[in-house]
Amino acid sequence: MNLTDEDVQEILRLLDASSFDELRLETDRFRLVLRRSKTDQGGWTQEKQTLSAPNPIDVGDSAGAESESSAPGKPAAQAEAREGTLEVRAPLVGTFYRAPKPGAPPFVEVGTRVAPDTVVGIVETMKLMNSVYAGAHGTVIEICAADAEFVEQGHVLMRLAPVRE
Repeated sequence: MNLTDEDVQEILRLLDASSFDELRLETDRFRLVLRRSKTDQGGWTQEKQTLSAPNPIDVGDSAGAESESSAPGKPAAQAEAREGTLEVRAPLVGTFYRAPKPGAPPFVEVGTRVAPDTVVGIVETMKLMNSVYAGAHGTVIEICAADAEFVEQGHVLMRLAPVRE
């Protein structure tokens, strides 16, 4: 299931017009729980939201995938995938951030060893911060998306050299 920004806006509009106090939305990629705020301002608050990157894709499975990259020194199309590497891709459309907040150190750098549950970045979509997980054991060998770069779903954020654990 893929939700666009328009889909989310429509869901929130329908919820605002309804008498429901809670929304639970669950797919194989994320779980979202929204509850109507009990403050005088009304509105919706986010209780819990979890999103993980899809399983890393072996390079052989993603041949021909290209998208824009604004990282300095990169060609207009993303660098071609390399055999034997794993790709961490954006789980949804939004702004990719390498650090938890401005001025903080990045979650990972080239050379960092990661596990499947390691947070490697966040994608902000409609004011919601969504954690991006490595999805595999490996070592970061390339960071393909710049900090604060707008990314499409499936955009390669970084590449990992697989490591057996």
